[in-house]
Amino acid sequence: MGEPVSRTDLRHVFEFYKALGLDEVPLNAGGATEENGMNKKGKKDKQDKNKKVSAAEKAASLEKLFKEEIDGCTGCKLSGGRANIVFGEGDPSARLMFIGEAPGAEEDKQGRPFVGRAGQLLTNLIEKLGLKRDEVFIANIIKCRPEANRDPEEDEVSACLPYLKKQIEIIQPGAIIALGRVSAQTLLQTMVQISKLRGNFSSFEGIPLMPTFHPSYLLRNPKDKKLTWEDALQVLDLLGIKAPAPQAQDKTQ
Repeated sequence: MGEPVSRTDLRHVFEFYKALGLDEVPLNAGGATEENGMNKKGKKDKQDKNKKVSAAEKAASLEKLFKEEIDGCTGCKLSGGRANIVFGEGDPSARLMFIGEAPGAEEDKQGRPFVGRAGQLLTNLIEKLGLKRDEVFIANIIKCRPEANRDPEEDEVSACLPYLKKQIEIIQPGAIIALGRVSAQTLLQTMVQISKLRGNFSSFEGIPLMPTFHPSYLLRNPKDKKLTWEDALQVLDLLGIKAPAPQAQDKTQ
């Protein structure tokens, strides 16, 4: 990760960034500064270490992970029925990472995470937080669609979770938002209900993790959007990002 990146590697990196949905490489993305508050609560040392790995190097590592370990994966039975592997997308140096459950029909079709109705709700949340979708990283516990959008089975999670862990290790976000029961319970290795997990920080391999409701749940239960908004605001505070103005918050309800 610390070795110089060649011109050929950089070309591949830029191509991979384009596939992730980005038009340019934010070479200083994800860096910590005194102004943005990332030095609070003992986070400075971790962020200083993170700055030593450039965005281009992280993108190259993600590309290598996809090409050498994930592309063409037949590690579980879901591989036989997928249209596309949904690797994840966004800024490889993102300070905030969203992790959902599994791709749905539209995600399987496009090979991108959260692009259906639930995805639009997630995008709206990100934008109301004052961020852009390409400034965060979005992934799922598993990368292939389960039949009829059922919950992932244990063997499917076991086959795919190591890939997600490697993505997190490469990106090293400042915080993770776990979207929904499956994501939160898998990452936290618990069977506690999401209604009891949400709103309280936990930790995944040293990274602050906030469980909250899945966007698909919020489509069915819009009254709980307020709770997810409150959870997200806690994450902004942890990251030292100024919360949006009250009128912007009201639009998410």
